[in-house]
Amino acid sequence: MEIKIRRMVYTIIIGLALGYLLLVSFVYIRQDSMVYYPTKEIEGTPADIGLKYEEITLKTKDSANLSAWYVPAKDERGVVLFCHGNAGNISHRLDSIRIFHDLGLSVLIFDYRGYGKSEGSPTEEGTYLDAESALDYLVNVKGARPEKIILFGRSLGSAVAAELALRHPAAGIIIESGFKSIPALGAKFFPCLPVRLISRFQYATIDKVSRINIPKLFIHSPQDEMIPYEHGTALFKNAAEPKEFLQITGGHNEGFLTSGKIYTDGLNRFVSKNL
Repeated sequence: MEIKIRRMVYTIIIGLALGYLLLVSFVYIRQDSMVYYPTKEIEGTPADIGLKYEEITLKTKDSANLSAWYVPAKDERGVVLFCHGNAGNISHRLDSIRIFHDLGLSVLIFDYRGYGKSEGSPTEEGTYLDAESALDYLVNVKGARPEKIILFGRSLGSAVAAELALRHPAAGIIIESGFKSIPALGAKFFPCLPVRLISRFQYATIDKVSRINIPKLFIHSPQDEMIPYEHGTALFKNAAEPKEFLQITGGHNEGFLTSGKIYTDGLNRFVSKNL
């Protein structure tokens, strides 16, 4: 009887161990689909909200063709290079484009490789190259001076914008709903897994903010259900001066809208100070 019980216990332990290893393997293999949620269908354009725009194609250093829009502002104060989040495509950012346009800012927004009409499949280094091509277009085609360019990144885009700020000068950077790193964020969703050991992505903004010397505005909501508020405050704490923090309200995907004037006034103060 005792031998049977031991065998049963061993069988259960082995089964649990195999199940755990299978789960770890599944998460490791499926990381791309957990980090990136691209959609191909373009569901609208700036024309749908009454804004003139140019549909352009960017060429990256590794020869990928990217889809982008340039939305000019009348009496332009400066231009925003918009790095969007990990889901959807540029057509899902019309509300943000309108907000920046109403502040007198032109907008260049692009789709990462694999998103919307852009070619290829997304990778971490690929998204960095994608942002590089957008900045290159602003400077060398549109003639924008670095001191008139605001880098903007929301969610995943905040990590892309942070990398760009390390490589190139700009008037300032806005990091909205940013996270410390993919491993740190993954630990929130998979606390029982060795996320830091198996992560194939880094996007480690926490390691970069102390080396970004241009003015920085961090925006985050305590009600963000996707990226904990603590991630935003940690980025701010570790960032080099000059830096500011704007607390908004609402969830991850709608906080910038539900916060209303708190959000737009905060943007306007930062832009007015640094352009």
